[in-house]
Amino acid sequence: MIRPNGFTMLEVLIAILVLAIGLLGLAALQSVSLKNGQSAYYRSIASQLAYDMSDRMRGNMTAVYANNYNRSGITTDYSTAVAACATVAGCNAAELAQNDAYEWQQLVQTLLPGGEAIVCIDGDGNTDDGTSAASHGCTATVPGSMNERPLHAVKIWWNDDRSAANAGGTKKRFVYAFRL
Repeated sequence: MIRPNGFTMLEVLIAILVLAIGLLGLAALQSVSLKNGQSAYYRSIASQLAYDMSDRMRGNMTAVYANNYNRSGITTDYSTAVAACATVAGCNAAELAQNDAYEWQQLVQTLLPGGEAIVCIDGDGNTDDGTSAASHGCTATVPGSMNERPLHAVKIWWNDDRSAANAGGTKKRFVYAFRL
């Protein structure tokens, strides 16, 4: 009787190879899951920040009607806090709008990597445009009729790709449009 030598060793090597490929696939699946989980986390933060700004605007309708929250082309307002708003004496509606924009922008930059944002009026109805706060795509067109309420857009961008190959990051955008 002839005995096959080394046949069991070959079966063991093939089994190890199949197991190794399966474990590599499992590791890749885990990596993609972690990346997508982080992206979902950033999207939920952007959503909360957009709702935060819309709530701030609802609390200061005088400034909304005076168009003080529309930041199309005006980026300097985001960099200056109004100290009077933190005092007992308080501040007026326009100053509160400026202070809201400052505090909100600080939150965007703190909570989102490479975070930038803008609140603007988008009269053309196409709010899903723009590539950054500097190139936001808002028209800033206020309706001609007092009965027509403008479409406000809160647009937030952040870097979502954190790979070494793309150090600048891939910008993701979240847009929340509403009428007050």
